[in-house]
Parts: sequence; C-alpha cells; structure tokens
Amino acid sequence: MNKDIILKTTTRIIVPFILVFSLYVLAHGEISPGGGFQGGVIFAAGFILYSMVFGVEELYKIISKKVIIFLTALGVSIYTGVGFITMLNGGKFLEYAKIPGFDMKSGNAMGLLFIETGVFITVFSVMLLLYIEVAKKYDN
Repeated sequence: MNKDIILKTTTRIIVPFILVFSLYVLAHGEISPGGGFQGGVIFAAGFILYSMVFGVEELYKIISKKVIIFLTALGVSIYTGVGFITMLNGGKFLEYAKIPGFDMKSGNAMGLLFIETGVFITVFSVMLLLYIEVAKKYDN
C-alpha cells in the first residue's frame, strides 16, 4: 500500500470526518444510540485506518505509545474519579446528583458527560494499543 496514491489521498480526506463523527457519537450518546464506547471505537478506527495505509511508524509521529498508555490511565481515572467525588459528597458510587456545584438535573447531565468521556478515552486508547501490538507482530 506504500505507493498507492489514491488510497493515501482518500485516507487523508476521510480520517478527519471519521474523527469528527466519533465526537458526534460521543456527544449525542445520552439521547440517541451511541456514547463513549461506540465513539471511542470509531475514533480508534480512524487512527487504525491511517496506520494501515501509512504504517505504524507514521502513526507514532501523530501519537506516541507513551501518550496512548497515559490516555488509558486518564480515561479510567476520570471514570473512577467521578465515582469517588460523588461518594465523598455523601452519595453512592456514580450517583451523579451528588456532584458538587450542580443541582440534581445538571449534576446528572455533567456526571454522564464525564463518565462517557472517560469511557471514550479508555476505549480509544485500548483499541489503538491492541491494534499496534497485533500490527507489530505481523509487520515483519
């Protein structure tokens, strides 16, 4: 695929649309099908497509493996952090209404947004790590 100009050009054009669509799926997950998991998989698919066409080394120029591993920990930390904040504020784990500074309705909305964002980041980074490990095995 290294010399296919049509494939490279098409990938450069379509990947930004894939990434934006994944953010749409994330943002509208509470009112329509989608959310953090689906958005994260679609976001990872954009990077995986780029890597399949241009190679893993080109992917590392965009996002390093250390950053991907950091994002995995960040996503899990966001998810659990929201849960612990609600517990520290007198609620149950992930009882969004107990998020400080928000009333029940806006607390539920913000809590869900934080949780979905944490899931999005985690799923994106884990899917990308899985792909990279498999691609390295078959790259030689």
